[in-house]
Amino acid sequence: MQQIRDRLDGYEPGQLKQRFKILFIIVSIALSLLVLRMWYLQVIKGEELRQRSENNSVRLRKIRPMRGLIMDSTRRVLVDNQPSFDLVFIPNRTRDVGQIVEKIRALYAGRSLTLSSLSSFSDRAKPFVPAVIEKNISMEKLAVVETHALELPGVVVEVTPVRKYLNGEMTSLLIGFTGEVSREDLERDTTGQFASGDITGKFGIEKFLDYHLRGMSGAEQVEVNVAGKAVRSLGKINAAPGDNVVLTIDSALQETAWNALGDRPGAVAVLDPRSGAVLALVSSPSFDPNIFNGGISSDDWENLSNDPRHPMENRSISGQYPPGSTYKPVIAAAALEEELITPDTTFFCNGAFEMGDRTFHCWQEKGHGHVNLHRAIVESCDVYFYNLGKLLGVDRIAAYARAFGLSAPLGIDLPREKGGLIPTKQWKLSRLKEPWQMGETISLAIGQGYNLVTPLQLANVYATLANGGTLYRPRLVKQLESSDGHVIKEYGPEKIGVLPFRPQTIAVINRALWGVVNEKGGTGYILKRKEEDVGGKTGTAQVIGLPREEKGGKTRRVSAAFRDHALFVCFAPYGNPEIAVAVILENAGHGGAVAAPVARKIIDAYFAKKKMIQNPTQPQRDDVRLQEKQKP
Repeated sequence: MQQIRDRLDGYEPGQLKQRFKILFIIVSIALSLLVLRMWYLQVIKGEELRQRSENNSVRLRKIRPMRGLIMDSTRRVLVDNQPSFDLVFIPNRTRDVGQIVEKIRALYAGRSLTLSSLSSFSDRAKPFVPAVIEKNISMEKLAVVETHALELPGVVVEVTPVRKYLNGEMTSLLIGFTGEVSREDLERDTTGQFASGDITGKFGIEKFLDYHLRGMSGAEQVEVNVAGKAVRSLGKINAAPGDNVVLTIDSALQETAWNALGDRPGAVAVLDPRSGAVLALVSSPSFDPNIFNGGISSDDWENLSNDPRHPMENRSISGQYPPGSTYKPVIAAAALEEELITPDTTFFCNGAFEMGDRTFHCWQEKGHGHVNLHRAIVESCDVYFYNLGKLLGVDRIAAYARAFGLSAPLGIDLPREKGGLIPTKQWKLSRLKEPWQMGETISLAIGQGYNLVTPLQLANVYATLANGGTLYRPRLVKQLESSDGHVIKEYGPEKIGVLPFRPQTIAVINRALWGVVNEKGGTGYILKRKEEDVGGKTGTAQVIGLPREEKGGKTRRVSAAFRDHALFVCFAPYGNPEIAVAVILENAGHGGAVAAPVARKIIDAYFAKKKMIQNPTQPQRDDVRLQEKQKP
């Protein structure tokens, strides 16, 4: 004890003071560093850390709205919604999404399942940003993920609505499909109505009426545990469903037209001449829109968009074809109205028409002899219309054709409608830098040459003739309804023009169109019904010109891609029209033999349904009589 006291007494006061000073400096520096760290964490990184803390316990979940239903005119549902189970990774304890994906892939492999991820994400997810691993997973995959939930931190299954297209290919080019908003959509959006991951219409009615169909998103605050799994809901704003759309389409008639076309490329347009309502709109080939529900792979998209048959082109509104002889009523009406001819004016057809050093042939090699306007339309005499074309000239033909709504889109409520082409002298001079030739007018007079029309335009021309001259805008939408069935808006007939023809001119043309179907020698006689109520016109449109010797029996040698298009356009019943039909079959041959039977099936189906509605018990009695006849 004495030794310790002696040692302490040996230190000088100055030495102790120096050592305390060093200790004080060390402690001060340590405390300063601690304070600086606390200031950095609370001030500089405070907001980020607060978000991380809250994200570990509370997550804001977006609730996608149910898109509105799409129904036909009889309120039969064409497009519905169904739940989709999406596999989503939300950064929580780890941001290594690559490791999670490999774990899921291994779990799938144990059940002979494969990970069909279509999402593009980096190996490490961004903070607080969910990454979609796989969309629309099967129930088997869902069971695997839920069973191994503890092994997959941050992985959640979100239930979102996706479209269910009940008619598949039959209505896909009419109704369209949906998909996530693209980067271009977000860049073009100046109103802030879209956010990443939102679903929007990409095609058809889905695109045209997207604003009404998509509804408004909701949100929910969810408390999650350390593994990122939901524990309880802290608050919720429900999503608002989109409006329902009722179309003018009759799905039974649509199905009849689709089946009548079969797998042949072509299109059908069916209108109500009294209002412009579209009763059916078919394009073949087509595609199944349901393939877009889970996202489509780049390979599948390339195959679909590069298919040489063009299944994503709606031929009924954007397919442009020479109208062939279905154009002759337009020429005849123009010549009558200009008083260049009367119904009794005749021309002699010997099978050929000479113009300078060129010879234009009639389809009937031996000729039709002396024919007036009625017989010229009934038998489709080319020489008669060559003479009318020479009398009218290209510019007068164009003026009357445009009065029928040709050469411009009609304004149907679908995107990508095309307007066709009705040429003039000025058009050729501006476009091709060449003057117009009279021989080109001769070709135009029978619907060849530069003439191009869409099936919808042709149906509208004949609907306009049938109703006496009123041009309606074709419309697909009948009304919009709220999700609980209240009517929001009704769409009625929209008159867009009146034909500049006297009533007697239209009457002469319509009587001749009736003769095409109902008189012997008529090119559409195959469509004659016992009611004798159909008026129409056949057409055969050349894809390429053939030498005279290549026609007839030798035409079979021509490649299928260069064979003539077959056309038939009609309306019924004559004198009191309810339906107008245009049929175009690509590279199929003669309109009377190929396209007219398709129209016949549609006409028959329309009036059979009408009869069934008026006499609902009649089909049952007919079925009984048929069964009795079949009994041995």
